[in-house]
Amino acid sequence: MEKKENEREASSSQQTDPNCPESCLDQPADISVNEVVRDAPPLMPSQHYDADTTEPISSGLCTLDELLSWKRSDASPFNASTVELAARHPPLSLSQQRTLVSHDMMGGYLDDRYIQGSDAEAPYAFYHWNHIDVFNYFSHRMVTIPPAVWTNAAHRHGVPVLGTFITEWTDGAVTCESFLKDEDSYRGVADKLVQISHCYRFDGWLINIENTLSEAAVKNTPLFLRYLSEQMHERVPGSLVLWYDSVVESGELKWQNELNQSNKMFFDACDGFFTNYNWTEPSLEWMSSYSGLQGRHNDIYVGVDVFARGKVVGGMFDTNKALEVIRRHNFSVAIFAPGWVYEVHTDKTQFRRNQDKFWALLSPYLHVHRLTSGLPFISSFCQGFGKAVYHRGQPESCRSWFNLTAQEVQPLYEHMMVSGRGWLSCRGCPDNAWNGGCSLLLEGLIPADHSSVCAKIFSLHTPLPSKTLVVLVCKASEGVQLSLQLLTADAAHCTHVHVHEVQELGDGHRLRKRLSELCGNLDVNGWSVRCSEMELHSCVLREVCVKMERAGGPEEDTVFSCRVGEVMFLDVSSLQEPSQQVVGLCIFDVVWLRGAGHPQHSASTRLLLNATLQWEHPVRPVRHFRVHWRHLRGPDPRTPPGQLELVGRAYCNPFRVTELAVSDPPGLLELLVEPVLREGFLVPESQWGRRSLSYSKEVLQ
Repeated sequence: MEKKENEREASSSQQTDPNCPESCLDQPADISVNEVVRDAPPLMPSQHYDADTTEPISSGLCTLDELLSWKRSDASPFNASTVELAARHPPLSLSQQRTLVSHDMMGGYLDDRYIQGSDAEAPYAFYHWNHIDVFNYFSHRMVTIPPAVWTNAAHRHGVPVLGTFITEWTDGAVTCESFLKDEDSYRGVADKLVQISHCYRFDGWLINIENTLSEAAVKNTPLFLRYLSEQMHERVPGSLVLWYDSVVESGELKWQNELNQSNKMFFDACDGFFTNYNWTEPSLEWMSSYSGLQGRHNDIYVGVDVFARGKVVGGMFDTNKALEVIRRHNFSVAIFAPGWVYEVHTDKTQFRRNQDKFWALLSPYLHVHRLTSGLPFISSFCQGFGKAVYHRGQPESCRSWFNLTAQEVQPLYEHMMVSGRGWLSCRGCPDNAWNGGCSLLLEGLIPADHSSVCAKIFSLHTPLPSKTLVVLVCKASEGVQLSLQLLTADAAHCTHVHVHEVQELGDGHRLRKRLSELCGNLDVNGWSVRCSEMELHSCVLREVCVKMERAGGPEEDTVFSCRVGEVMFLDVSSLQEPSQQVVGLCIFDVVWLRGAGHPQHSASTRLLLNATLQWEHPVRPVRHFRVHWRHLRGPDPRTPPGQLELVGRAYCNPFRVTELAVSDPPGLLELLVEPVLREGFLVPESQWGRRSLSYSKEVLQ
């Protein structure tokens, strides 16, 4: 395997699409791209692009030939994760009693296959990332490559993502006899799996061999696992290779539901063991004392089928009963198909309620990991789907949408009782938002014998600078005051814990004025933007809490319903004008279609532009990019230039423009790319990327 094929590139800009013409990167922005409108079917690879719209899609590989012929040059430029795996505390290697989620839903590659998002009205999404340690995307394709939207969301929360390599039934047995026949064959498959993981930037594999193996094949299986694990560790630091409890050392397909002498040879050759689901407490008790474990309790992921198929412990809304038993014996857990909360319930409008109920029941047996990256720390609580897209409290698009890449760092969704009568609940609510698709809704009752209640929304391990600007965007209930309460600790030893009541700065304070200069009007559409300054030394931020306090009045039970739209922790020294410009905007892979367009403005047939855009700009400071267009000139020279219109949000670079209705040729239009910074600082149009595209009719000879 060539090393250059497997070294991850750490760059402040996106990697260049191999299909992008290199010359356009250096072209001045005033040079127009010239295109001829041809009435021909699109020639985009069907495994990477929707056949009707040319939208980028995620897909897997179905055969051994597809895997062995895979080349990086043929990979989808859109399906590589754009989010680095966030650092966490404790690191996975030191985490006890881990939690793995294996996402198996209706064959996979559903709404989540659309890399740039879809307009699904009731999609499935996962957002309880704080409680899990590993995420596996599962389907019955031989090579399941996780959709980039899942890898992006998981990485943002410090959760590694595993693809799946599966063989099953008669065809699977034939496949295994082919690639496990000798060293060259199994190394060839392992090398391709490593290359795919590196290329698409996910973190390892679940190996699931569910068919019988010949004597020669089963002898080579541990060698395959060991080689794959070694290569993954070398090329993708922090990666994992897990083995699913299936075949035994004789080659027979015989699920054991535990680690024992008949399958230990596979466990010894990789990073972990995912048991089948029909275990019993006596089998866990036996396994906990099994000498073959060699102290690797945390590498045993005891499988729990949420659908409760077969003779299992727990499942469905009783899954917590299985976790209680597993944790009693100090094992990790693999929760299979938690999408049950969505699949079997026909009323999809209750999805959030069912999902929150499911994970609340499990929470006593789950461990929260803390993100450790430095400032800025920002979250608008967006869950990656909603009924509208909001920007600074205003709806930017009023239709349903789904894109997990847009998901921001998720809070802790807790429900707690307070002094008998009081209660407090936190949930995501799509009815109103500051940025993205939902806000954090805090509902509850402050009992008469309490003046306040407090909701912990983040557990972190974030180093703080000497001066920190704290921003809270919220809508408080009448008669209730909202504020932040922070818990910090000494950075060196996490001792000397301090609780800080965050005090709001006045309108005339220099920092509030500075933020207003950079972001524009702060208080809009009923949202209140509250700023505070903290001066601390050698501290880490450990907890962020929202305090709801009765605002005077009689001491009686007080019902409240408050929204938090965003929290930001910024280094005061970073409050500077944006200075980086979008450069090298390219337009390529242009396809012309005829249709109504999207959104459908009319039933008439329109000329539709489909094209890939790519540009250069540092990715870390950007929440997303807005892609705009405007008509400059059409076939009638008397028609004035059009107004700037939003094409959509680009959470990744490159971005595919699809079904953009334009005038018939000849014509001239302009495409623009606007960076939207995480802090909300406004970027002047002079720093946007721009490129014009002229198009004309095909002249037939």
